[in-house]
Amino acid sequence: MEALMRVTDTLKSIRETRLSALRPPSEFFDHTRISRPADLNQATHRISYNTRYFSGNYGLVLALLAVYALLTNLQLTFALIFLVGGFAAINRFGTDPIQVGEHVVTQKSLYTGLFVIGIPLLWFASPFLTVFWFVGAAAVLILGHACIMEPGIESEYATVQDTV
Repeated sequence: MEALMRVTDTLKSIRETRLSALRPPSEFFDHTRISRPADLNQATHRISYNTRYFSGNYGLVLALLAVYALLTNLQLTFALIFLVGGFAAINRFGTDPIQVGEHVVTQKSLYTGLFVIGIPLLWFASPFLTVFWFVGAAAVLILGHACIMEPGIESEYATVQDTV
């Protein structure tokens, strides 16, 4: 019950901090502000400004990419559920040694069994491929969007406000 309260508090704080910075879709997908940067300096300025301005939207893009990666790699999803569920089950139910026939099953042997089964499952699920795909897709989407979107008029006032 205590863990559930921590999770709800964490989700509430994420919603208040990150999701409060969400910009409307009409602003995020505004095709009239799309243009090619003239040079690398302008591209760097756009990336710097837009990553701060659209940080909530980019966080949502990252979350959607992570969900997509887990839904398309069901082996990885199963391996993660198996390992996390195994840890939770061992911590909750396997604290005391259990006598099974002549053998005593301890918490240490349960963890050993979980690792012997779970680590090969995780290895065959190709987590490194998924992580590299996630990083590459996120970089292309976020940096590409931030580079081609012209900053709004408010960006000029943001630089003046920073100097004052």
